[in-house]
Amino acid sequence: MAKKPLYITDTILRDAHQSQAATRMRIEDMIPALERLDKIGYWSVECWGGATFDSCMRFLNEDPWERLRTIKKHMPNTKLQMLFRGQNILGYKHYADDVVDMFVKKSIENGIDVIRIFDALNDPRNLEQAIKSCKEYGGICEPAISYTISPVHNEEYFVNLAKTLENMGADVICIKDMANLLLPFDAYSLVKKLKESVKVPIHLHTHNTTGTGDMTYLMATQAGVDIVDCALSPFGNGTANPATEALVATLQGTERDTGLDLEKLSDVATYFRGVANKMKAEGTLDPKVLNVDAKTLIYQVPGGMLSNTISQLKQAGKEDKLYEVLAEVPRVKKDFGYPPLVTPTSQIVGTQAVMNVISGERYKMVPKESKALLRGEYGKLPAPVNEEVRKKAIGDDEVITCRPADLLEPELEKYAAEMKEKGIGKSYEDVLSYALFPQVAEKFFAVRDTEPADENAVRELIVEDLSI
Repeated sequence: MAKKPLYITDTILRDAHQSQAATRMRIEDMIPALERLDKIGYWSVECWGGATFDSCMRFLNEDPWERLRTIKKHMPNTKLQMLFRGQNILGYKHYADDVVDMFVKKSIENGIDVIRIFDALNDPRNLEQAIKSCKEYGGICEPAISYTISPVHNEEYFVNLAKTLENMGADVICIKDMANLLLPFDAYSLVKKLKESVKVPIHLHTHNTTGTGDMTYLMATQAGVDIVDCALSPFGNGTANPATEALVATLQGTERDTGLDLEKLSDVATYFRGVANKMKAEGTLDPKVLNVDAKTLIYQVPGGMLSNTISQLKQAGKEDKLYEVLAEVPRVKKDFGYPPLVTPTSQIVGTQAVMNVISGERYKMVPKESKALLRGEYGKLPAPVNEEVRKKAIGDDEVITCRPADLLEPELEKYAAEMKEKGIGKSYEDVLSYALFPQVAEKFFAVRDTEPADENAVRELIVEDLSI
């Protein structure tokens, strides 16, 4: 058999520390390793997007755009990758098309090469603008299938979705298994079908929460998967992605040999072990996240959603109700049309399950996010919803059936004008930071821009350019 190396994306600079340490790794902890990472030969390094953008400003007093530019400067030879939540960008609601377009443009200008674009509901309409913009500005477009298990999410569903994504312009298609639910033999079968059905490369993303991630990757490799996501061992495994070094060693000498050098990987892993130890001492990395927890296979609740549910029950003094809530989650998921449990739908379904249990009556309390989901504000749900539940939640409100973003007016100029009025911000990138997280960004600008300067000319330029 002809050799076909397996390509690796390393998530050490994004998903690894997002999964294990609430996205608290600082740029100064990354810089000493960047040039070494650049020499390894990865297909890409995921370093931006997801929760990093919010965390940089909210917790670390860092400019996320400056972080990206710094990484690019030290890693000129490696493709940099980001995670992009479709019409949600990096936030938790739908943004207008002009914001999505400009965010993609500026991400690529500041150093991003590969944009992985996903939608929590797998509604292709929520990916349209981001895909179009990524292609227009020269990025590598990697739309993702949000993987889950339900009566409607079968191989045929995923293959049809992949064909749709290919027709929309995908350069690569990702299977995004955020909860580590894709079991090894299912991975083999799904990858095999996808390789037969689409021409673009298949990129597989999973975690090791349930302890099956390494086996899933091995079986997917046998089926011909092109690229997989791994994390260097100091931040690998547990709730993060399978460890890079283990997979590289496993495939050495086979037709899928990655070609990566274990010595180089070990060298940079030694550095990150020091970072991990420092974060454990600070309390930002909890060793519990390194444990295997097979409950996910039973309840299909991702690790982050489980910890959030426990936290909600603690606040309500109802910790003893955990297993009732976990049993309620699949019922809510069914009532809501089987949405995959990933941000933001995981939080919506989890919170509704908690409320159903602690109130003693199902749907007695319905948060606005549940109402929005049932109203169609997030897009088309994968399956029909329970109409009795919808009626109880939203009454006679009209259900949105069009692409939700079609109902949104352009927003960028409005945000730039607001910033001008407040006298904050210095650049287009600042306008985008403010558009996504207005309060967080405003507080961050106040700390960053301690020297009040005459920025009127720049702000005038922003407003003028945005109105072109």
